[in-house]
Amino acid sequence: MSGSDAVDPSGVADAEGYAGLRVERARELARRHGWASVRVLEPGELMTMEYRQGRLNLAVRDGVVERSWEG
Repeated sequence: MSGSDAVDPSGVADAEGYAGLRVERARELARRHGWASVRVLEPGELMTMEYRQGRLNLAVRDGVVERSWEG
């Protein structure tokens, strides 16, 4: 991850750009970039499959985002 910590100069964060960040930093950036909600999923945690526009999902292991996606 570059020093920009997934910040897009246009002010819009790419849903898939949070991998490698600490979960606290990812949440902070998500709020700054206007995500309506952030769902953090630990390994093995159950999740509903409904799609929710404006929600950022963060798959986290040991406090670090492994994968991120919208919905």
